[in-house]
Amino acid sequence: MNTNHLSSTRNHLELTTIYEVSKILSSSLDLRKTLHDVLNMLSTNLQMLRGMVSLLQDSGNLQVVAASGLSQKELERGHFRPGEGVTGKILQGGSPVVIPNVAEEPLFLNRTGGRDSLEGESISFIGVPIKTGRKVMGVLSIDRIRKNGEVVNFGADVRFLSMIANLVGQTVKLHQIVAAEREELIQEKHRLQKELQGKYSLDNVIGQSKRMQEVFAEVHQAAPGRSTILLRGESGTGKEVIAHAIHYLSARKDAPFIKLNCAALTENLLESELFGHEKGAFTGAAQERKGRFELAHGGTLFLDEIGEISPSFQAKLLRVLQEREFERVGGNRTLRVDVRLVTATNRNLEEAVAKGEFRADLYYRINVVSIFLPPLRERREDIPVLVNHFLQKFNRENQRKLTISPEGMQIMMHCYWPGNVRELENCVERTATMTRSTMIRDLDLPCQKNQCFSSALWISQGEKKVIPIISQATIPSSSPAAEERATPPPAVTSEPNFDIPRERLIWAMEQCGWVQAKAARLLSLTSRQIGYALKKYQIEMKRW
Repeated sequence: MNTNHLSSTRNHLELTTIYEVSKILSSSLDLRKTLHDVLNMLSTNLQMLRGMVSLLQDSGNLQVVAASGLSQKELERGHFRPGEGVTGKILQGGSPVVIPNVAEEPLFLNRTGGRDSLEGESISFIGVPIKTGRKVMGVLSIDRIRKNGEVVNFGADVRFLSMIANLVGQTVKLHQIVAAEREELIQEKHRLQKELQGKYSLDNVIGQSKRMQEVFAEVHQAAPGRSTILLRGESGTGKEVIAHAIHYLSARKDAPFIKLNCAALTENLLESELFGHEKGAFTGAAQERKGRFELAHGGTLFLDEIGEISPSFQAKLLRVLQEREFERVGGNRTLRVDVRLVTATNRNLEEAVAKGEFRADLYYRINVVSIFLPPLRERREDIPVLVNHFLQKFNRENQRKLTISPEGMQIMMHCYWPGNVRELENCVERTATMTRSTMIRDLDLPCQKNQCFSSALWISQGEKKVIPIISQATIPSSSPAAEERATPPPAVTSEPNFDIPRERLIWAMEQCGWVQAKAARLLSLTSRQIGYALKKYQIEMKRW
């Protein structure tokens, strides 16, 4: 009766342990943590002294990946070749091994150094293979303390540990499959990123940043269709170059690409340029002339600064876009054209519509697909690539071998660039032209000599509020670029009064690497005056 009771108790304990182990194995994707928790469970329920899970590595050797009752150093020493020691024999033979007393077994290596016989007791070793099907993936082993003369049912231990090992084997196999799929996905992601980087790159457009890669992807998506495209962004962000790319990525690439800047012409000239005119239509019209719509037939017409056209001409343009037909100035013959329209603006058209300055129906007609071009300050990681590109272009055209110092590049990286890429190109060309050595250094840059042309674009409104003259509403507030719009730097003053605002002083110091002499030159002050200002505002000097 007592024996049956003990047997029943053991069976109940084993079932409970198997249930708890199965829950642990399915609780996490962290294999090492999971296996360690399993060993802790076995230690609690089976009076286990220590336990190890060794798994087969790509090298063909066994490595202990989880252990209970061993230190980290002991764990790291746990590695075996197939056939080496008892653990290696289990891997090689695929059969369980029981050693009643490890001190009496010559094959037992005790490589971890964690097994020492205890007085009056011996350490028993039980190891079973971890399998999936017929393939041996590792070894599960435990040590148990056995009092001398104690009778232990090792067969029951082997049977129980084999069931645990089967559960572990299934989990390890699942983790290997997940790891392999994850690695395959990572490689596929890298391959696609490399492929997309090559695919979503446009000739004459430099941009490795995430923002520009998104623009390239949108261009590739929209270009093959027939929809009208509106390019949004500040002046100098490259809208015309993107318009060229849209044309050459479309089915119309072999047809004409015609462009016109709407802001450069009066309403009468704009009408003549777009629709053409008949001979004698007005003074100076000595002969018939085709307009841009006719010249772009079958191709693409790019209208830059579309937000600058007058309300009366907007109505005329709307009719052409709706009906795809028009009459030349001074003519009565209706002409039909097949033109893909791409427009661009740096204005906030939504605000213009709300104020009645831009027709809502024309807005919806041209704003079928919108592509936002980020300002340069929101993709600063592209600045070094752009600087080197413009410098190489200058070197080719002028037979020079100029480079730029890291300090010079750092200053360019931290400039605000209200004129965006166009201003950056002008700055590189201007600096390269005026540099006598073979390297552009930080002191060669115009901003370090208080000669930055873009400073003319900034005005001070009040002592602590500085805003740019250029429009701050070039794109709608809901666009991604608007959400990340940077705060413009304070303007540089040329006034003799050195009692400058605190934020302007900090900006100048940051621009000059916290070198007072450079900041003084930038602000047209003396070193003594800037020292006084720093002391007045209690500005702590930074060391770079």
